[in-house]
Amino acid sequence: MTDTLGYRSIIGVMTPAMNTVVQPELESLRPPGVTNQMQRFRLGGEKISEDLDAEATRLMDCNPAALAIGLTTDAGPGGVKKLQERCRGLASSLGIPVFNASSACHEALRRLDARRISIVTPFDAATNEVVTGNAVDAGFAVAAVAGTDAPSLPEICKTSPEDIEAAFLEVAASDCDAILQVGTALPVCHLVASLETLTGKPVVACNAALYWQTLRHLGITDPIDGFGQLLAQR
Repeated sequence: MTDTLGYRSIIGVMTPAMNTVVQPELESLRPPGVTNQMQRFRLGGEKISEDLDAEATRLMDCNPAALAIGLTTDAGPGGVKKLQERCRGLASSLGIPVFNASSACHEALRRLDARRISIVTPFDAATNEVVTGNAVDAGFAVAAVAGTDAPSLPEICKTSPEDIEAAFLEVAASDCDAILQVGTALPVCHLVASLETLTGKPVVACNAALYWQTLRHLGITDPIDGFGQLLAQR
C-alpha cells in the first residue's frame, strides 16, 4: 500500500541537533504528495558526527526513498569532500541515495551555468578563506565573500533578514554569475526571490539546493514558485 500523505515520496531529512532552520525551510518547499521525516544528530569528531550513522538507521524505520543531510561543511579544510565520502558510505550501508547541502550547492551552481560566484556565509573573515578554498577546489572562481559573523553556531539561526540582505548586497557588486549561500542554519530560503530581485543575480541557498537535488533525483520536477530561479525550473 502507498503512504497516504507521502504518496509520491517520503524524504528523510537529517540536521544537526542545534539547527532550527533546516526543518521549517524544507517543509516550506515540500510539494503535494511528499512528506519530510526528521531526525537529528550531533556534530563533532573526525567523522563530522559520531552518531550520524545510528540516527540515520533509526530514520530508516519510516522507509524514506532518500536522505537529505541538512549540513554544509564548507567551513572546514577539505570538509566538502569529507562530508561527501561520509554520505557515500551511508548510501552504501542503507541502500538509498544520501544527499548533502554542500555537494548539492555545487550541483545547483552547475545547473545554473555559474562558474564565477560570490558567497554569503554566517562566518568570520578567517573562516571565509576556508570556504573560498573549498569552492575553488570544486572548480569555481570566487569573486567575493561576505559573512554575517555569527558568534556561535546556535546564533546563526538568529541572524536577522536585514543582516542577511546586507551581506548579499555587499557581494552583489562583484562580477559574478550567481551568489551562493552556505551554512544551513542561516535562514535564507524565504528571502531568495526578493534577494534575486534586489541583486539581479541568481541565488543558490544551501537548503533550497539540497531539497532541489533530492526531489529531482526522485523524479519530482514540480516547479516550486516563490523561492528563486533554481526551484522554479523543472
